[in-house]
Amino acid sequence: MNPLTKKSPPSGTLSMELLLGTLTAFAPLSIDMYLPALPRIAEDLHSSASVIQLTLASCFAGLALGQLFTGPLIDRFGRTRPLYVGLAVYVLGSLGCALAPSATALVAMRFFQALGGAVALVAPRAVVRDLWSGADAARTMSRLMLVVGVAPVLAPLLGGLVLQYTSWRAIFVLLAGIGVVALVATVRVLPETAPAHSGPRSVRSQLGALLKDADFVGPALAGGFAYAGMFAYIAGSPFVFITLHGVPEQSFGWFFGANAVGLVAMAQLNRKLLGVIPLHRMLRLALTWCWLTALVVFAVTWSGAGGLWGLAAALFLFVPTIGLVGPNSVAIALERHAAHAGLASALLGALQFAAAATASWAVSALDDGTARPMGGVLAAAATLAWLCAFLRHRSGAAKPEPTVAA
Repeated sequence: MNPLTKKSPPSGTLSMELLLGTLTAFAPLSIDMYLPALPRIAEDLHSSASVIQLTLASCFAGLALGQLFTGPLIDRFGRTRPLYVGLAVYVLGSLGCALAPSATALVAMRFFQALGGAVALVAPRAVVRDLWSGADAARTMSRLMLVVGVAPVLAPLLGGLVLQYTSWRAIFVLLAGIGVVALVATVRVLPETAPAHSGPRSVRSQLGALLKDADFVGPALAGGFAYAGMFAYIAGSPFVFITLHGVPEQSFGWFFGANAVGLVAMAQLNRKLLGVIPLHRMLRLALTWCWLTALVVFAVTWSGAGGLWGLAAALFLFVPTIGLVGPNSVAIALERHAAHAGLASALLGALQFAAAATASWAVSALDDGTARPMGGVLAAAATLAWLCAFLRHRSGAAKPEPTVAA
């Protein structure tokens, strides 16, 4: 491959953004589509709810480790070729999940599926950084959220629909089919955007530079902890809504989808607000809102105030804040690292999903048959995210590369 220099967005930018959004949606698709089936999977595989919740934790762990592995590869070999391989692995992993004979096997295959799907998270962020920077990158990430946000709306509804007519295993067959379609579309639509490198540099030295950069670590941790709070909700909500509150499997998607719609709306509001509020200040405001609404969720889950609808309302206040935190934290973290955007994107995503895996495991480990573990882990994660807002931004940082208009 002959690496390309930094360039303006190519023709067909709209179709490329649609594809990038779809690739980024692989994580919520893989996570959310089978959520309505968790209680049925536990029954079918003769396992407990806490063990089945580990299939979420293993998925998050695979996404975290997979991103660390693929980040250096997309810097070395370009954005497209590792993406082809990763999507193929994702398809095989999805079929393995469909054939899993036990809960243990399902946990293992979810990890393998996530390893392949991880590159679909790393590559789109790197492509965005190849072509945009600063507030323009944040606006582009917000546009991608339009596509990403459709997944949490449709995925659990589609999963519930599949359960009406067949078994939970068909959900993973469907995910494998989506992987095949995405692979074909990637080959046809996505150009190579990797910039030329100024010279060889070891992955170890690159990682060291990233971890010493407060402008990277601060927003990366803030975004990671905020996502951990959201995934505590994702891990706990199926059993809280379906088992604890008796919501039908087919109706669970409506509760889940309402929060996803709110998240997408906030991401689009973020695009407008960035026209009047500086990027770093916008992130601090978003993290403060995230923390305050998480405290509301905590209070409701521990007091039981309002029952099902009180909990649903509290979660609707919290989840949409991720639409503000996510795009801004990613744009700030990648701003100074265009030359190694793949590794920076991988480390960013790995931190996020490591936090998500920990949160999911904590919800499972603390399971007591109530909503309290979900609320407690969610609030703890949001508090840590808010504290990261106070990691000082270096005013003397080098100027970013010239911004390419979106």
